[in-house]
Amino acid sequence: MKRDIIKIDEKKCTGCGLCVPGCPEGALQIIDGKARLVSDLFCDGLGACIGECPEGAITIETREAEEYDEKRVMKNVVRQGSGTIKAHLKHLADHHQTEYLKQAIDFLKENQIEVPVFQTQTTHSGGGCPGAQMQQFQRTESEQAAGKGKIPSALNQWPVQLALLSPDAPYFENAEILIAADCTAFSAGGFHQDFLAGKILVVFCPKLDTIIEQYIEKLTAIFSRHQIRSINIVRMMVPCCSGTTAIVQQALQKSNKEIKVKETVLSLQGEVIKENEIL
Repeated sequence: MKRDIIKIDEKKCTGCGLCVPGCPEGALQIIDGKARLVSDLFCDGLGACIGECPEGAITIETREAEEYDEKRVMKNVVRQGSGTIKAHLKHLADHHQTEYLKQAIDFLKENQIEVPVFQTQTTHSGGGCPGAQMQQFQRTESEQAAGKGKIPSALNQWPVQLALLSPDAPYFENAEILIAADCTAFSAGGFHQDFLAGKILVVFCPKLDTIIEQYIEKLTAIFSRHQIRSINIVRMMVPCCSGTTAIVQQALQKSNKEIKVKETVLSLQGEVIKENEIL
């Protein structure tokens, strides 16, 4: 098959080896004083090694090559330890290689290897917006405790808007997910402590947002690709906000997953007026 793959100019290559750590997939080795592509199967053609070469000896070309094999790559990656695993997952996520990233995470799960937390340069197709960079927060007990009259944040990750979230974000694994309609955080004075603490947050508006079908597909992907412990829906009492629950139900149906779902309905003053166990 024809695909993108790296090309090494031997005349320019000095054999410095700086490109080798830049390829967590293990496609590069220094042999006889030159960088060599040791296997087409290990090269994804995304060019992470190019920026590491001070001589400009590495470029991308399109040629006949064996198909890239993510599972074989992962066998090589895991032998190099957790740092290399994280670098490889980040590399795939940064280049929007969703299918390869899923295969890599599946490989780790199948082999009972912890999926590391990593941050991506971009998590959606809208370019390199800093506000969309994936982050997971590790809060200490002292940070979680209120101090000097301040109410602490219980937010555990970023971003939170469903349009910006990556279905492959590792913080979804074994998570309790809070799916909240936009207005709820402004209505409920104790939103962080009462609903958000210990959960991964997903936020959207079922009335004003215009990409509902995409939301259903993204939630379906999240539910399908991860082991989810529970889903907590918080919505307002107004009729249009019932769409929050409907969207979650449609995504669950498409994912063929049975996940415990709790729905909490708030009054306009932020009081809990109804709680339902949906599944």
